[in-house]
Amino acid sequence: MTRVVPVLIGLGLAIYALVDCIQTDQSRVRGIAKTFWLILIVVVPFLGPLGWLLAGKERARPDRGGGRRRGPLGPDDDPDFLRGL
Repeated sequence: MTRVVPVLIGLGLAIYALVDCIQTDQSRVRGIAKTFWLILIVVVPFLGPLGWLLAGKERARPDRGGGRRRGPLGPDDDPDFLRGL
């Protein structure tokens, strides 16, 4: 059983990285070409998928938002709701 767990983790990691690489647009791939990333993921266990997940593509930057809130938070802050009481 202890030998099976690392194999399953490696297989799951490789499948996830492979699907992620296939679905990623070519313009977001960093470093080497997408074809070489696919080969690296399949040929080099653990390091290929980890390399892809850590350095293979540009990460989406989260929108910080900021500014004012767009509406009331709760019904007690909503003027229309309070008028109807």
